[in-house]
Amino acid sequence: MTIDIDAVTKVLREAADTAVMPRFRALSEDEVSEKSPGEIVTVADHEAEEFIGPRLRKLLDVPVVGEEAASADPDLLGALRNEPAAWLVDPVDGTRNFARGDREFAVMAALVREGRTVASWILRPAEGSVYTAELGSGAWRNGVRLHRRPAPSEPARLRGAVLSRFLSPAQRAHVAAVTPEFAEVGPGAHCAGVDYPRLAEGETDFALFNRTLPWDHAPGSLLLSEAGGVALRPEGDPYRPDDDRVGLLSAADEATWRTVRSILLPS
Repeated sequence: MTIDIDAVTKVLREAADTAVMPRFRALSEDEVSEKSPGEIVTVADHEAEEFIGPRLRKLLDVPVVGEEAASADPDLLGALRNEPAAWLVDPVDGTRNFARGDREFAVMAALVREGRTVASWILRPAEGSVYTAELGSGAWRNGVRLHRRPAPSEPARLRGAVLSRFLSPAQRAHVAAVTPEFAEVGPGAHCAGVDYPRLAEGETDFALFNRTLPWDHAPGSLLLSEAGGVALRPEGDPYRPDDDRVGLLSAADEATWRTVRSILLPS
């Protein structure tokens, strides 16, 4: 069944208009809570997910795996492996940014078939941008086709991000030691819905992640790959949302991936 890309975009926009943007820079203290150590959630996350899920099922009646529902019931993730198709929803990606009034957050969704992402949506409501991708059909920003240009071949000209929070102490030490080999290595936006578009549009050349929750990485990895980049496990396997391994290196192209991997992830 073909999915109406614009219909899903409309659902996400309506969720942002209804549940997310009215609370941007307007959250009260009791509308923010900690769902696990170091992880916060807001009333906007819950309400947006509750808004999006039923509407996606009207477009295609398959299970919905939302971040907040799966945080409460991890067994829901089994749909990505056991069902022919499933929706993924991240109602507010970059929740901590959103809660402190930072514009770097997103509303995201993806459609998974047989464990593989086949369509994705990243809405940046504070910026008025929407990124979409469909397997084999390309990546788009506000209706304009994205083509990721090749990155420089020299490591000293590469710009990237390393999301170090979930790295081991030894991994963090290694990254710190080799950072001077690159032109720039930052911490990323703490929002996959920002970091992947930056890669796809050429603002950065690589990003290293350790934790790879499907609602974070399914939308952006498809956007990047359809724009011409790559999102590969350290072993070289393409990212799949039904794969619960840790570690993911995303890059502008395969040559850049190999170069960065040899420096950041030596065997």
